[in-house]
Amino acid sequence: MPKYKNKITIVDGIKFDSKAESEYYVVLKEKLAAGEIRDMRLQPVYVLQEKCQRNGKNLQAITYKADFEVLHLNGSLEVIDIKGEETEAFKIKAKMFMYKYPNLKLTLLKKVQKYGGWITTDEWKEKKREEKKAI
Repeated sequence: MPKYKNKITIVDGIKFDSKAESEYYVVLKEKLAAGEIRDMRLQPVYVLQEKCQRNGKNLQAITYKADFEVLHLNGSLEVIDIKGEETEAFKIKAKMFMYKYPNLKLTLLKKVQKYGGWITTDEWKEKKREEKKAI
């Protein structure tokens, strides 16, 4: 069941949790075909905290499943997540990810036609602040 009223979409036989996610997959696929990126992975999983035992109980590992991992031409890796809303759980996982994987760039994108398409969530928040100030 999709979260937050997202529409499950299928592209190339791949099921995406949102229309925006599937649209960004097409963008990456075009970049790959054009030789603008070296490779991409869908839904890579990163372990944020290993599984362990505490007081005789088995505790599951804490993981973060991103939407995409992109290998750029210069060899750098970028982890990309398509966001509508940032939940509190996601904010915590993002902080854990940045701590555990300091050499990986985490980019949060949002598709906003009003601002020309794909922008980072930080850019979107800044634009919203500017709009509020202008009122």
